[in-house]
Amino acid sequence: MTCRPRLEIRVYEDVDRLSAALAEGIARLADRAVRDQGRFSLALSGGNTPRPLYRLLASAYRERIPWGAVHAFWGDERYVPPDDPRSDYRMARETLLDHVPIPPDHVHPFPTLLPRPEEAAQAYERTLRSHFSGCWPRFDLILLGLGPEGHTASLFPGSPALGERARWVTAARVRADPPLRLTLTLPAINHAAHIDFLVVGEEKAAAVAAALAERPDVNACPAAGVWPSDGKLIWWLDEGAAKALDGS
Repeated sequence: MTCRPRLEIRVYEDVDRLSAALAEGIARLADRAVRDQGRFSLALSGGNTPRPLYRLLASAYRERIPWGAVHAFWGDERYVPPDDPRSDYRMARETLLDHVPIPPDHVHPFPTLLPRPEEAAQAYERTLRSHFSGCWPRFDLILLGLGPEGHTASLFPGSPALGERARWVTAARVRADPPLRLTLTLPAINHAAHIDFLVVGEEKAAAVAAALAERPDVNACPAAGVWPSDGKLIWWLDEGAAKALDGS
């Protein structure tokens, strides 16, 4: 189902079928990027929703993806030590990265052991600028999730971070546990070549509808601000998450 240019909405019966289709899409994107430019720059999402996808990439797709040319970044991170159970880095490492032959120096977690989140945001932006040569980062793929209140990455409703137009990375204080976060900004996200939203569950249906509304309120639903300036956007939904969309 196509709603707008460069936007697709794909609905699947359950998370297993969704994850299988998305894994196939990621493998194709990685192969194409490595053929065209010699590397595949990927920003991973955290939370629980991508766990089945990551496990699939680490098993059935372990031999199909050119892991030696993959660079793994993150779209956001909780400001906790990397071994904390709440760490997005730890989740991705345990479900995916520890099980594939990606070079250790191609894994780029947020530096959450620095004294202040603001210092860590600046350090991660320097890491990104050393990897990308343009005025903005050009990820080959950014994976994003969606919260029931409309947040994506660590861009929450009403956050001052939503107004950031110059920095690639910013620190944020949010109404969630833990409250201190690091996140890519909307301009940094929107310069990606490809963005995939992965959303599962009926409890997120209202947020999906708000994000895809014709006249969205980005301050109320930050995910609505994700529209690639020169790239493709796909929303991967299960039937529950798509329930509030017209025609679903």
